[in-house]
Order: sequence, then C-alpha cells, then structure tokens
Amino acid sequence: MGISSNRPARLNRALLAFVGLLLLAAGGYAVAAHGGRVPGVESGDRLVPGTGAPPTWVLVVIVGAAIVIGLLCLRWMAAQWFRLPRAVAWELSAADAAGTTMMSSAVAADAVAADIEGYPEVSSASAVLSGPGRAPELQLIVTAAAGADITALRRRILGEAVGRLRAALGVGVIPVSMEFRLSDQGIAPQ
Repeated sequence: MGISSNRPARLNRALLAFVGLLLLAAGGYAVAAHGGRVPGVESGDRLVPGTGAPPTWVLVVIVGAAIVIGLLCLRWMAAQWFRLPRAVAWELSAADAAGTTMMSSAVAADAVAADIEGYPEVSSASAVLSGPGRAPELQLIVTAAAGADITALRRRILGEAVGRLRAALGVGVIPVSMEFRLSDQGIAPQ
C-alpha cells in the first residue's frame, strides 16, 4: 500500500493518532494514580491543592494555549475545505499547429460529470480534472442508486465516460480515483 497523496487525510490521521495517544497516556496515568501506583501521589489526594484562585500567570498560559488550539483547529478546517486542485487552462493543440486550442480543465470535468449523471443508476456525479494537459488525473464522486451494481457501474464509467475523455484530450491513460456513495432512492425504471 502506497503513501496517500491526500495531505489533509494524512494530517487528519496524524492529529487523530496524536490525540488518541495523548488521551491513552492521560487515562493510564489517572488509573495508575487512582490505584496508588504512581510514586508521590496518594489515591485520596486532591487534584488541585486549595480552593483559592490560581496565579495570574496560570490564567495567561491557559488563554494562550486556548488561542493556539483554536488557530490549529482553524488550520485543520481550512485543510478540509481546500482539498481538491483548482481548474487550470490546457493547451490542446499540437506544437506544429497554426493556432492554439485552450480549454479549462473544469469544462472537461463538467462534461464527464454530466455524462455520468446520464446513467440511469446514477443520482449525481462530480468530477475534478487536475494535472498538466498531457498527463491529467481525474477524481470522481458518484452517487449511485441503492440497488445499483457498483462493479458494473465502475466498468461502464471507465469504459465509456473516461474513454471519451481520453479520446477528447488525446491521451492514452488517465489515472482515475473514484468514490461511490449510495443514495436512499432505488434505480429509476427505464
């Protein structure tokens, strides 16, 4: 299994693993302290000594930590929001051609999505085409009806929609990543 090229997914896994390990360590320490297995800590000791207000520097540290955690959460949310590549303009004409043909990758992606949405077992589809014009990559999110044969649908998408895209772009291979979602509705009768 290769390393994921999806940076937000890697960041999510790393943060979740870190928080999980941190919580496991804190829980293990609390259980050990309650059982009297931590030197210098009695199981009946108070968590915080006294009932007075903490010193000002403690409050400043808590506020600073809250701000840092809040900013990290905002960064994490931003990584989730902007996870797909932006559309780029491609030059499709040959080097010896008299003119140039320019096309946005979003136009080609929209055409593929519309083509897939025309299948009776598909409720909706979205596509993103990225990479350079001679080595594009296609990301698809397809919402299929509840009773759809996903294997047959995948073959049809790769054979028909992706095949037409390859022919239109004049490339031999287009790497495709597909995500299937199932809708609540069944397949519409033909």
